[in-house]
Amino acid sequence: MDKILEGLNPAQQSAVETLSGPLLILAGAGSGKTRTLTHRIANLIAHGTDPHSILAVTFTNKAANEMRERLWKLLQNQTTPPPRSFMPYMGTFHSIAVKILRIEHEAISLSRDFVIYDTDDQISLIRRIMKDLRMSDNKQLKPKSIQSIISSEKNQGHSADDYAATALYPNQKQIAQIFARYESEKAQASALDFDDLLLKELELFQNHPNIRTKWQQKFHHILIDEYQDTNLVQYHIVKLLVNANRNICVVGDDWQSIYSWRGADFTNILNFEKDFPGAKVIKLEQNYRSTKNILAASQKVIHENKTRTDKTLFTDAEAGEPVDIENLQDETTEATYVAMKILNLQKDYPDFSDFAILYRTNAQSYAFEKAFLNMHIPYKIIGGVRFYDRKEIKDVMAILRLLINQRDKVSLTRVCSNILSGIGEVSIRKLLGAIDSIDEPQPLFNPDLPSVINSAKAKTALLRLINFLKTTNLEDNPGKIAERVVTYFDFQTLLNDGTPTTEDRMQNLEVLISNASEYDTLSDFLADATLMSSADEATSKNSVTLMTMHAAKGLEFPVVFIVGMEEGLFPGSRAYDNDAELEEERRLAYVAMTRAMKRLFLTYALSRYSYGTRSYSMPSRFLTELGYNPYGSSGYHDQDGDGFTDDTLTDFTDDDFGKSDFDPFPDDVPIYE
Repeated sequence: MDKILEGLNPAQQSAVETLSGPLLILAGAGSGKTRTLTHRIANLIAHGTDPHSILAVTFTNKAANEMRERLWKLLQNQTTPPPRSFMPYMGTFHSIAVKILRIEHEAISLSRDFVIYDTDDQISLIRRIMKDLRMSDNKQLKPKSIQSIISSEKNQGHSADDYAATALYPNQKQIAQIFARYESEKAQASALDFDDLLLKELELFQNHPNIRTKWQQKFHHILIDEYQDTNLVQYHIVKLLVNANRNICVVGDDWQSIYSWRGADFTNILNFEKDFPGAKVIKLEQNYRSTKNILAASQKVIHENKTRTDKTLFTDAEAGEPVDIENLQDETTEATYVAMKILNLQKDYPDFSDFAILYRTNAQSYAFEKAFLNMHIPYKIIGGVRFYDRKEIKDVMAILRLLINQRDKVSLTRVCSNILSGIGEVSIRKLLGAIDSIDEPQPLFNPDLPSVINSAKAKTALLRLINFLKTTNLEDNPGKIAERVVTYFDFQTLLNDGTPTTEDRMQNLEVLISNASEYDTLSDFLADATLMSSADEATSKNSVTLMTMHAAKGLEFPVVFIVGMEEGLFPGSRAYDNDAELEEERRLAYVAMTRAMKRLFLTYALSRYSYGTRSYSMPSRFLTELGYNPYGSSGYHDQDGDGFTDDTLTDFTDDDFGKSDFDPFPDDVPIYE
């Protein structure tokens, strides 16, 4: 017992020792919630609770495996891995649903060996259904978009019939047909998708009281981690599983709820005390991660939200350096500043892995990739791919390469497969064979070439490409040429799959246009882009991490740069007239800021290339909420003692970064060549 309570602060200890009744643990960022949850389960087992009668739900399978190992070591005082039979009902909502459905399959007429379709399987099935229903030619209906719509409907507990009943417009009615056929095909194949797993579990408990009672009696204790990220279906499942003893413990932080776009409803945690009257509430407010200044800044931002629980985080750590707020000229200057700052800070933080760059959209990564390559700083991108490896970028680049070299069969194949409509594999093979037989430097301009294709639709698509190649002036600025590619081939429609990533992918193309506009000739731009895209990935773990703020949740770094803090970018323009969107953006800012342990830098650019033009920005309201004055005096000092520097830099010199004899390019650090 001493070992279970050892090292816990009073609030953590209270949570661990509360073994009965409903319990809400509001765990602030960096407050040791995983440790608390693990020790509470250990205490339940130490007091005689059978591990098989504990339902412990985690957000990811990785988190479940790590918690299982920590729990085993805590109880057994040994380093051997736990047996597979230990804590069988510890896992994600989906993994636990699979176990229950395998056991209770007969009650809902389901094969015990049902197949589980992942996202790729779903999209493939939808694509085949669309072909069967002759809907493939409708460019407004994309398989990925339809999969997203079906998933969203299911997360709200809606069936195919429910969707059909509300379908008003032609496209919606076609989606309703696809939805119904999709459900029918899955049933015939004894298959479930991820959303079905939860819906079938909910159906099981709602329609079969005897089975619900059986599982209520089995689970003496229920513990739910990251409760602020549960959706409506998960919420109902939890409510149905709680028995008369009400031994339910949920852990979470509404301040860190950032997944509403995936169906998460943070009001679930806000309403816990209403759902379970008399619930005990314990707040974990001691932060073990960040300095006082970082913690104060993050709380100053989140306290602007009106819909939230009340917590006051504190730390025994040192005050630390003030939070730096930097104003730069543009995205290139911003990236250069960050790169130089990292090199300068290496005297205190020698490992590149101590640094993280967090941004709102993946499109922002390019400027940092370029700056890091130029300064030989190794980096890795988490939750994304390098800029020039992104599909939409490669598609546009393929057309640009054809402008330079019409014998580039790799690029032509990509254009025919991904951009032109109606050109199948047979037509592509005929086209490539014909090009080989043409002795001219511009084989696509040969008047006999289109005749090798039989399909009228494919021939029309090819002629459209040829028209583009003929009418594009190669003397134009490369940025103007790239912009014409995006417009002529209607990438806005091509990329619109109905998911939140559509806007991000269009922003990537805007960045590409901006990059290209900096070059004098298209050939120069293509040469530089190829060198960047072929750069070797850093093999060492000693790399700066680049990622979106969403991807950073659950991680921590000694030094964090949050970049692009401008109105319209962060928060995004969609938050202007929507209080719920704005508050979620502010929670995202809080999550990002609390990733920092020792140093936190917040940057914004006066101008940024967007939507084909250079636009000028105001600093994010999240900066002004910190008391930042964009018109204040410059200098690395805290004038008013509020824990923030008061820098306003429109340009920078060596003095802005300090001087040291540190060698920024040591021979033993892996770099990009």
